[in-house]
Amino acid sequence: MFIALTGTPGCGKTSISGLLENEFGYRVVHLNELIKSENLFLEEDEQRDCVVTDIDVVQKRLSAIEESEKPVIIDSHMAHLIADVSIVLRTAPDELKKRLGERGYKPAKVDENIEAECLDVILVESVENCEMVFEVDTTGRSMSEVAGDVREIIEGISSGHPPLDKFKPGAFDWSGEIF
Repeated sequence: MFIALTGTPGCGKTSISGLLENEFGYRVVHLNELIKSENLFLEEDEQRDCVVTDIDVVQKRLSAIEESEKPVIIDSHMAHLIADVSIVLRTAPDELKKRLGERGYKPAKVDENIEAECLDVILVESVENCEMVFEVDTTGRSMSEVAGDVREIIEGISSGHPPLDKFKPGAFDWSGEIF
C-alpha cells in the first residue's frame, strides 16, 4: 500500500519521512528526488522555480516498486495524486512563511505556497483523489510529536482501524489569512 505524506512545501514532509525511515524502519520514496534523478518530468519551469512532472510516468515508475506488508510512504507535495491514502501535513501561514524564508525561497514562491496553504489546495486535491485522508498540524510542534501522529495513522490503517475522527480533514481554516 502506498501512503502519501503530503502538504505544502515547508510543512515538514521530508523531516517526518526521514524520522519514519531512519528511526522506525518504514520504506520511504522521496518522490521529488526520484523525479529529478530519473528525469521523470516534462520540463523545468524557471519562472516558478520547479519542474513540471508527468504524473503518468511517475505512476508507472512507482508501480515497479515492490510492495510488502509494511506500507510504502511517498514523501512529496504531489504524493496525494498517486496514493490511495493521504496524510496531509498542515502549518499555520505565519510559521510556514518563516520556514520558507529560512530556506531562501523567493518572495513570489513564498506567496504562492502561503496562498496554497490558506486555500487548502493540497487537502482538497487529497479529498478528490484518495480513499482516506488525514490531516496533521505541524505548527509549533516538534518533528517527533508530528511523527508520532503520523505513525499512529499508519499503524491504524495497517491494523484495519484508522483513526478517522482524530485526524479528520477540515480541521484548519486559514482562509482569513490570505494577504
